[in-house]
Amino acid sequence: MQLFDLTGKVAVVTGGTRGIGMMIARGLLDAGARVYISSRKAAAGDEAVAELSAHGTVTSIPADVSTEAECLRLAREVGEREECVHVLVNNAGATWGAPLEEFPAEAWDKVVDLNLKAPFFLTRAFLPLLEASGTADETASVINIGSIDGLRVTPLPTYPYSATKAGVHQLTRVLAAELGPRNVRVNAIAPGPFESKMMAETLARRGDEIAQSSVLGRIGRPDDMAGAAVFLASRASAYVTGAILPVDGGIWAAR
Repeated sequence: MQLFDLTGKVAVVTGGTRGIGMMIARGLLDAGARVYISSRKAAAGDEAVAELSAHGTVTSIPADVSTEAECLRLAREVGEREECVHVLVNNAGATWGAPLEEFPAEAWDKVVDLNLKAPFFLTRAFLPLLEASGTADETASVINIGSIDGLRVTPLPTYPYSATKAGVHQLTRVLAAELGPRNVRVNAIAPGPFESKMMAETLARRGDEIAQSSVLGRIGRPDDMAGAAVFLASRASAYVTGAILPVDGGIWAAR
């Protein structure tokens, strides 16, 4: 068996219509998986399917995963199409920046709901489908998308973003300990700077400076994220669970 081969596997990627989510979806498709992507807007899903279809079988199911009801509905709709799910990527996320004295309460709620609560409720909603695929030799895989801003102190006033991403890292460890005996591995990727809508404004203002903060002298490329996700989704990482993998060109290590 090829270590990185995902042929015949079923994967779900939330926030899979753009940015890091689309990078991951494309990588999983190229490795042979059938992929379900989800985002709030149906039009965005249709556009992503049109772009990704050249890489494999991809389906869009719109859902606002900031609510538990929508997490349950997404799992139910995937379950109506598939007997099991091998890979769940909890990628959907949001950020918000504002000065400390002005930071609005509704911004905290929005970011916490999507960044921290959604990965928990999605994992729980998909757990029956994940357990249906997982065996001791072929475990199912949950991949949470954290951030190096959950590992370090960022100079940006994005307080709930950093806090929720640190929470995602710890939630990953907790779920890994609980779900390992149920043949489900749980790991997290902590991305550094990648080209995405979330990072666009920051990269436009400080792109060269950010690139130079990496020991590799650049920001992340789509293949960098795809490779990390395929590793954690595949047999190549069969003995890896509870890990937080920085994919940041060495920014975290060289801090």
